Amino acid sequence: MEKQLLLGAEAIAQAALDAGISGVYAYPGTPSTEITEYIQQSKQGKKTLVRSTWSTNEKTAYEAALGMSFAGKRCMVCMKHVGLNVAADAFMNSSITGVHGGLVLVVADDPSMHSSQNEQDSRVYGKFAMIPVLEPSNQQETYDITRYAFDLSEKLELPVLLRIPTRLSHSRAVVIRQEPREQNKLQPSTDKWKWILLPASARKNYQKLLEKQQEMTTLSDSSEFNNIVEGQGTKAVIAFGIGYNYVMEVVSAYNLDIPLLKISQYPLPEKLIKEFCDKYSNILIVEEGYPVYEELLKGYFGNDKFCARLDGALPRTGELSPNVLAKALNIETDDKRVVPEVVVGRPPMLCQGCSHRDLFDAINLVMKDYSQKQIFGDIGCYTLGALPPYNTISTCVDMGASITMAKGAADAGIRPAVCVIGDSTFTHSGMTGLLDAVNDHSPITIIISDNETTGMTGGQDSAGTGKYFNICKGLGVEEEHIRLMIPLKKNLEENAALLKEEFDYNGVSVIISQRECVQTLGKKRKI
Repeated sequence: MEKQLLLGAEAIAQAALDAGISGVYAYPGTPSTEITEYIQQSKQGKKTLVRSTWSTNEKTAYEAALGMSFAGKRCMVCMKHVGLNVAADAFMNSSITGVHGGLVLVVADDPSMHSSQNEQDSRVYGKFAMIPVLEPSNQQETYDITRYAFDLSEKLELPVLLRIPTRLSHSRAVVIRQEPREQNKLQPSTDKWKWILLPASARKNYQKLLEKQQEMTTLSDSSEFNNIVEGQGTKAVIAFGIGYNYVMEVVSAYNLDIPLLKISQYPLPEKLIKEFCDKYSNILIVEEGYPVYEELLKGYFGNDKFCARLDGALPRTGELSPNVLAKALNIETDDKRVVPEVVVGRPPMLCQGCSHRDLFDAINLVMKDYSQKQIFGDIGCYTLGALPPYNTISTCVDMGASITMAKGAADAGIRPAVCVIGDSTFTHSGMTGLLDAVNDHSPITIIISDNETTGMTGGQDSAGTGKYFNICKGLGVEEEHIRLMIPLKKNLEENAALLKEEFDYNGVSVIISQRECVQTLGKKRKI
């Protein structure tokens, strides 16, 4: 067995390789990106020909993984929590079709919203789909539980959701590997009606899914990842996933002796839960994210037995921490740190030399001539154009929303209706909005800020590089209104004139603002 110092994300990647995956499908999104990058750079992955290029979005990633599973191979699909919203259609239906080769969905949640629009808890999706959910507590368990996830998936013939938070994904620890296994042989599924969700077969498949629920609960009750740690204290704790790690830090730091039930496999282990809850009348529920199981346990056993997020014992939002848990356990901590007034928060900023800077300068110059100055924005580095000194972007909601929000604003009468979307975001989920605009002859201007990479997550390949003109033409944008501009300071006046022409055009226009990301360009020059 080999020891390695790994991020939680890397432990997942290495475990998947050792579990014999034939492919990983993903769209980059913090804090999940490093999983796929690790596999892409792995000698083991290259030697065994693991498919690992980036997908156009999370939905295409999930569907491709489902196809590989159909062929009998093991595969993994990775995304951040909001990415599961994009993949939800395929994901929810895959619990009805089931799988053939092991399929593990890794979703990296982002409590405290370090780089995300919300704090949504992916365990809700797992419960919604009625499939097994695994939530490791540390890096070693992350490795072990990932390998187990593939076995569990093939045993139950269901996808398995593996949930990790930012703190676990992006922290390192020593991990002990196990011997790798061979990839599955190509052996496509022969159960035709399992995969065809016409109502008649879907109803039968759904009944089978319901019948598997008790088996899943029994497996949770006997799982090595769910167990009781005996103690003598008057207050007990039920800790889920990384919450267990935080609790153990407090136990170690303050020499506590408290009873503890650790849960890392769902659905809830009914026998373990009942055995534990029957013994204690004062229980702190520690779960990272939504009060998913706090609500369930309070509904079953009553409110008086438990305390957690809903009653204020723990904060309703943000990440857990040892200090937060110590306070909930009535421990006076010695953390007296105070941030000096001289220390001022520094907001994120666009890189020096970034092409988005010159684009925003040109947009701001042109917008001085209009009473309506809204610019609809999207998800990416360029969202920082909402901040000083640019103050250009007016909205940022979800991937691809800039185009469709601009269309809706144009329908309402806003002129000019302008949006800015990145190259990777455009192919991820902007193309359908552009088609709507073309079909409606909407008077909007779409600016594709093409820096030839997925810059916000570290410079991964962008699916449409070199294809944007032809994509827009193919979607029906008139060729004379697909314009190219090079965002440089020396081109400011020329670019402003081009922008104004298209802002004043009473139809769909696309401006491709094209200059390579300074970060990826710098890396190429170093090589």
